[in-house]
Amino acid sequence: MYRFHRLPFENIVGNILEVTQKHGAGFTFPTVASVATQKPELLRKIVDSGCEVAVHGYRHVKYSLISAGSQENDVKRALHTYARLGIKVSGFRAPYNAYDKNTPGILDRAGFLWDGGIGYSPANRERKEMFRVKVDGRDSSFVCIPLNHLSDDLMIDVYEYTPRQMVDALKGALDDASKSGSVVMFDLHPIRIGQPEYVAVLDRIISYGKNLGGWFPTVSEAVASGEKGDWRGNKFCCLLTGDIDNFYFSDYLKRLG
Repeated sequence: MYRFHRLPFENIVGNILEVTQKHGAGFTFPTVASVATQKPELLRKIVDSGCEVAVHGYRHVKYSLISAGSQENDVKRALHTYARLGIKVSGFRAPYNAYDKNTPGILDRAGFLWDGGIGYSPANRERKEMFRVKVDGRDSSFVCIPLNHLSDDLMIDVYEYTPRQMVDALKGALDDASKSGSVVMFDLHPIRIGQPEYVAVLDRIISYGKNLGGWFPTVSEAVASGEKGDWRGNKFCCLLTGDIDNFYFSDYLKRLG
């Protein structure tokens, strides 16, 4: 992580936005709200570019390990922070994709449009379309999106894939989505995918997906188009997302502590 953090985050985000603007693609950045306060101008640059910021908690903590009250306070504090910064947020992803039985109700009451982490559980990640979960015996007001298991940290840190191997793996997921006309969502953390050696992966998969007939909107744009696969005339939908957990290596070390 120290190697990745040697590149300023302005450069990292700039590399990503250069690629998305080249292809007319969206990218959604779930961002820890307390982190967002350190560089609000960078978050505004993301929004002004046509991409999207979402809530990744106020602090980067596992919701599954804290009480329902603490979760609710964390969400409320995050929403208050973004409102104060003047940055519109419609979606949520829990840090570490860690949820418990209380989290869906909290998100429902908070009025989120979508959630991007519940779909990572093994029971949900193989779904082909958006879905809702039960909250107090009814369907949630927010929509969930299945989250593909091929995250950047899995491919780079665990599998030790080269950029070429990452492209090939992600192409396979795009092929599957194209064949089924479904939605596929990736979690590609900017701290990695925005690096010079990896941003070409982003460029190549967007180009490949568009050639297959894919639509690359922000998550909120996709949800607004409909839950049943109305991809505005495109064959399938690919959602590029990436969590911003911290801007500085020193903050990463504090998180570990």
